[in-house]
Amino acid sequence: AMRAWVLLSAVLWCLPGVECPRSTLFNTKGFIYGQPGHPEKIYVKLHQNSPVLICMDFKLAKKEVVDPTYLWIGPNEKTLTGNNRINITKTGQLMVKDFLEPLSGLYTCTLSYKTVKAETQEEKTVKKRYDFMVFAYREPDYSYQMAVRFTTKSCIGRYNDMLFRVLKKILDNLVSDLSCHVIEPSYKCHSVEIPEHGLIHELFIAFQVNPFAPGWKGACNGSADCEDITNHNIVQARDRMEEFFRSQAYIFHHNFNKTLPAMHFVDHSFQVVRLDSCRPGFGKNEGLHSNCASCCVVCSPGTFSPDVDVTCQTCISVLIYGAKSCPTSNQQYED
Repeated sequence: AMRAWVLLSAVLWCLPGVECPRSTLFNTKGFIYGQPGHPEKIYVKLHQNSPVLICMDFKLAKKEVVDPTYLWIGPNEKTLTGNNRINITKTGQLMVKDFLEPLSGLYTCTLSYKTVKAETQEEKTVKKRYDFMVFAYREPDYSYQMAVRFTTKSCIGRYNDMLFRVLKKILDNLVSDLSCHVIEPSYKCHSVEIPEHGLIHELFIAFQVNPFAPGWKGACNGSADCEDITNHNIVQARDRMEEFFRSQAYIFHHNFNKTLPAMHFVDHSFQVVRLDSCRPGFGKNEGLHSNCASCCVVCSPGTFSPDVDVTCQTCISVLIYGAKSCPTSNQQYED
């Protein structure tokens, strides 16, 4: 019952609009001290080592502690002992190596120590409990939604479709070495009335660019955190495309004495918006994880994420962290 209360209080502690510190004290050396009565929320990137969790609050750590003993309980409610993944020191410091989804959850440490009265040597045992809610997270996968406009002579005819296909091919070739490609391209032709220029026809072109072109895993070089590489590649792809359309505007402005082609890029029409997605088993939740709002945090028990959506959905029969499916389909609905 106590562990259930701690889990609930950890959820309620960070409500929308209430600032929630990632930890009470997280110094430059990567140590996190506990705080009695307040479960600390800690976010550990997938496959990285956790910070060092200290079974003591910062105030007590500055004092003399007599005969201290430390008892760590893990997310599975079993006593933790040191192994090749979990490191526990004699002074009660805990670190988890190569953090994975199932390692998420409540880590509890009970500190027992003695106070000794100098006059009588009377001893008294004191116990303090420290709770740490630890969550695996990963960076979201980036993609970009882009839009551009080109002038055209008419909304009727095959040249519009030809321009559209040629442009897609140029953009694909521009970023193919980054394992990126253009997806979901579309265009519509509209009549636009421009002050002092009258009515002209324009193609409104939209497309997405993502870093998952066929064979993209080859760019990972065996890296476990491949989103770091794919995100780096897609940002480069965005920059290249932005430069490409900027060069089109440059050509437009430096050919004003010459005859412009009937179809040309409309200056300042390039628009770009970043789209984030999370891998299955992860999602964003600004209310619950306000201090890691941009992160894809592992789905908690009672939720799951089967695809690359950005939210975990509710499923009361899920009992694990990082669930990718819901055992009972009629319990699925968005959180």
